[in-house]
Amino acid sequence: MSDNQTNEDLEKILAEKELQSANFESDVEIMEESIKQNGLGSVDISRFGQNRAASSDLHLGWHQINISELPSMGRFYPADMTIKIRSAKVAEIRQFSTMDENNIIDIDDKLNSIVQSCVQVSSKESRSSFKDICEEDRFFIILSIRDLTFPEPENALKVNFTAKSGNKHDIEIKRDYFNYFTIPDEIEKYYDADARGFLIKTRSYGEIFMRPPSIGVMQEITKYIKEKQQQGVDIDQSVLQIVPFISTDWRNFNQKKIFDAAVEMNGWDNTKYSLIYRLAEKMKVGIQPEMAVSVEGEETSVPINFRDGIKSIFIVQDFSGELL
Repeated sequence: MSDNQTNEDLEKILAEKELQSANFESDVEIMEESIKQNGLGSVDISRFGQNRAASSDLHLGWHQINISELPSMGRFYPADMTIKIRSAKVAEIRQFSTMDENNIIDIDDKLNSIVQSCVQVSSKESRSSFKDICEEDRFFIILSIRDLTFPEPENALKVNFTAKSGNKHDIEIKRDYFNYFTIPDEIEKYYDADARGFLIKTRSYGEIFMRPPSIGVMQEITKYIKEKQQQGVDIDQSVLQIVPFISTDWRNFNQKKIFDAAVEMNGWDNTKYSLIYRLAEKMKVGIQPEMAVSVEGEETSVPINFRDGIKSIFIVQDFSGELL
């Protein structure tokens, strides 16, 4: 057999497979319509129909988040952006368990690692990444990933709380109990749906665009802090409090941009610095550090903390059920 014949045979086989694949959905639909009209004896196919209709994402373990339920309500993302999550795998939990809880930079890295592995972000408007997610949405999303990873009620995250009566309670950390920061009306009025952020008009400094920082921007800030610490160089905290809110695209945000921003800020007058500092301070959209919970019939504020450390997000607190 010649090489040309072999190639022709292979091309013929591939063409047949492509045709089979293209016609598969159509064939199934025809078969189902025939079954509806003519029946199929005593065979119950209801469970097969349900499986066929199920989303392929569901089979792969991906679940779409309702973006409007996020602390940011999705207002700073492309209008068509979708976020899907899956449960954490053993290898990812093992990596998370190596976190140094005394090192805030390592905590940040491990939290981002979970988001990077367990989140899919997509948009037709622009190339999207987990780095586009608002930093303030991260905790909410991580808890959602945890809910998928440990769906059993006994694995719920809980905090210890002592009521006014002196009685001790285990309070579950639930999204239903969360309180959220709200942006005051004086800033909210500048929200621009097309720009997906705040176009703030000022009398002396023109128009200033600001929005809450993304994971990608904050990763670069963390990298900057880490490098300065290693060099033994003092960090200008005033720069880091403002820059993430005015340098809004992580794709062109780097160490040089942070340096340039610091130089630029040295030329600001006191009024401009105070204005932008206050705007950034009030531009919070995340979860407040205390939950609103009814304890012993009274509405009570319960601090969100982790009695076994932040590792307990993915390292189950109560394993007594596994012990004989």
